[in-house]
Amino acid sequence: MIDISGVELRFGARILFENVNIQFAKGCCYGIIGANGAGKSTFLKVISGEIEPQKGFVNIPRNERLAVLEQDHFKYDEYQVRQTVIMGHRRLYEIMCEKERLYSKTDFNDEDGILLGELEGEFAELDGWSAESNAEMLLQGLGLGEEFYERPMKDLTGGQKVKVLLAQALFGDPDYLLLDEPTNHLDLASCRWLENYLMDYDNCVLVVSHDRHFLNKVCTHTVDIDFSRVTLFQGNYDFWYEYTQLSLRQLKDQTKKIEARRKELQDFIARFSANASKSKQATSRKKLLDNLELPVVTRSSRRYPFISFTQEREIGNDVLFVNGLSAEKGKRQTLNDITFTMEKGDRIGIVGKDEVAITQLLDILAGVCPEEEYKGEVKWGVTTSRSYLPKDNSEFFDGCDLPLTDWLRQFSKDQTESYVRGFLGRMLFSGDEALKKADVLSGGEKVRCMLSRQMLQNANVIIFDDPTNHLDLEAITALNEGIKKFPGSVIFYSHDRELVNTVANRIIEIVPEGIIDKRMTYDEYLENRAEGVF
Repeated sequence: MIDISGVELRFGARILFENVNIQFAKGCCYGIIGANGAGKSTFLKVISGEIEPQKGFVNIPRNERLAVLEQDHFKYDEYQVRQTVIMGHRRLYEIMCEKERLYSKTDFNDEDGILLGELEGEFAELDGWSAESNAEMLLQGLGLGEEFYERPMKDLTGGQKVKVLLAQALFGDPDYLLLDEPTNHLDLASCRWLENYLMDYDNCVLVVSHDRHFLNKVCTHTVDIDFSRVTLFQGNYDFWYEYTQLSLRQLKDQTKKIEARRKELQDFIARFSANASKSKQATSRKKLLDNLELPVVTRSSRRYPFISFTQEREIGNDVLFVNGLSAEKGKRQTLNDITFTMEKGDRIGIVGKDEVAITQLLDILAGVCPEEEYKGEVKWGVTTSRSYLPKDNSEFFDGCDLPLTDWLRQFSKDQTESYVRGFLGRMLFSGDEALKKADVLSGGEKVRCMLSRQMLQNANVIIFDDPTNHLDLEAITALNEGIKKFPGSVIFYSHDRELVNTVANRIIEIVPEGIIDKRMTYDEYLENRAEGVF
């Protein structure tokens, strides 16, 4: 058990945590949530010992092992993939290196023999003979086959490195597993494998993630970090969200009732305090008023944007016709003779292992891909209007020193300041925030600006390429609700499985042979794929 007692951490005058008292038990998975900047990653670093708190202590039993998902993707560039995974169990790797050194000695003596015997015994206790096969099983589960085992880490892509580092953290079944954004850069198949792995994991897991589906699947508890408080809840993310929203509604209702009662008492006192026959009643009500306290509304660092997509005109029955669409990227074929029809009411989730192909398809459908880069026919219905949120939004911001009010005004029919500021305010750019320069925004701020642009366009078909990228949980939740309520048609790709499963009523998977096209939810699609139905 990890025992945290009286922990406090400050950065200058800012208190990040104070008086944190919490225990993390084996057999449980704890999802750590909080607004951006609340200190989720820092909290993991305090637990791992990377950061020392000013007060309190973190106690982990000496004979138990803690593993952390490495965030430095270049740290192991000079090592081979399988070797990097085994390095996740430091003691086992040290033994393997020492054994190799001793066996290669030309002047091997009796003392070396005794040491080697001791190392061989410890090696067997740590299941060292299965180390390589165990490492390979983890890599295979994450989608890296045997062609990767001997490759140097420096030759891998960013997403492949993440998978290796994740396998490294999982290797050897550590007693405590600390994962900071483990699903970043993972494809949906790898995410599903990780979910199943952690659901069967017997030890203790602490995980920070923006992936709501992942948190709901694997977490038995939720740890909420908000305004220097660290609060433990039983249940997954959805349970925490519903519980806190219900509590907030009840608190607001209670406040309204108390305020109404207060006004009623104040009115009575004002009317009858000078009336001799009712002065006792007025005095009694004055005492009641003095004792009437409003419930304390706890402040929260969370800020939810308001995302709502509207359509200027209703869409007709003919939405989109795609016929014989093929494309290449470099010398590699990405799209192969793709044909499908999109109808009114379709909300298509695009899935597949090749994100380059997915982005290329969405660029073509949105009309931003040059026609010479693909073959085939793409025809939109005459009643359609489209808005597109691309994965790469750099062309909208790079070198643009306009304040956000003027940046957004470029895309608005109504040029008035109050109208433009209203849409920025929905996306949490209020006051001076709306005057920030467009080219200095963070990744999440840029996505929120692009969503403001989309809301202004009032299109009846909205197209998204990985819209939750860089967004926090609050913005992802708001975006999910906004798309669900949109009355028009949607075609999109997202890493966020909850978004795909709650929005899409049709799944199109891009495969080397073309596409697999099924009218069903994503969970139903995955189940059918796993059972070999198609």
